[in-house]
Amino acid sequence: MIDPRLTTLRTFSLCGTIAATAELTGYSPSAVSGQLRELQRTLGMDLLVRDGRGLRLTATGRHIVRRCDDLVAMWEEIKAAALVAGDQTPAQFGLGGFSTAATHLLAPLSAHLRRIHPDLGVHVLEASPTRCFELLLAERIDLAVVVSSHGDVHLEEDPRFEKIALLDDPLDVMVPSDHPIASQDSVTLSELSGEDWITDRLDSPYRALFTAAFTAAGISPRITHEAVEWETSMALVGAGVGVGLLPRLASLEGAKNVTRVRLTGPGRLSRKIVASARTGSLKSPLIRESLKLLRETSQEILSTRLDDDT
Repeated sequence: MIDPRLTTLRTFSLCGTIAATAELTGYSPSAVSGQLRELQRTLGMDLLVRDGRGLRLTATGRHIVRRCDDLVAMWEEIKAAALVAGDQTPAQFGLGGFSTAATHLLAPLSAHLRRIHPDLGVHVLEASPTRCFELLLAERIDLAVVVSSHGDVHLEEDPRFEKIALLDDPLDVMVPSDHPIASQDSVTLSELSGEDWITDRLDSPYRALFTAAFTAAGISPRITHEAVEWETSMALVGAGVGVGLLPRLASLEGAKNVTRVRLTGPGRLSRKIVASARTGSLKSPLIRESLKLLRETSQEILSTRLDDDT
């Protein structure tokens, strides 16, 4: 069994401060400090050293953290195999994901798991992709659903996490319901080249996807409004002040005067949504069961969303 103090050390290595480690692990700052002191005393090694008003890992501490990655992966494999051998489920199971995934994928998954396994404690944490990986490392969650972004080191290179493709989530166009395009089955970006567009802030992954769509179509969009939440974008579209792109996974339920139209032609893009878990844990019965249900739910949503929004 992995000493929980090693998990705290690994989390400190990721965060760099006692306060951030405490927030991620759920311990108090004093408990984190106490665990790290006790770990040093038990091992008889200097793992941390003062650095100004804070702490940093020594070369010994960094070496232990690096080698712990292999140890944790092996332990995850052992736990998964033991659960399979005894036909058991763990007492607690944590799920994390971005807002749309938490709403449309993790909420029904949580309900399913609680129904099938009434003694299981399931908790869902809505979080950004970066935060999800931090929570996985801190062992606050066991399975994360994230949007795969180009250049995301956690998904492309980080050996501490495994990724599983879930779905390609197409981008649709949302327009005011009285817009001429609203009655069409599909539309190209070139047909909307003269529109005022609503999109996310400049440094966001969604803005990058938005830009890539127009680059592929050879069009420069006129961006008039920026909105972080889908609900805000829907409200602006419903008010008739612009049009926007919307992932198929996101629902228009409750939106007034907004119609979804399928995007076709150059610029038609999808965002890749993947699940991620700690390396070695994929054979865990709950993770396998969860992945199966996530795929089924995803495909049902993608196949019915356009009909549901009409």
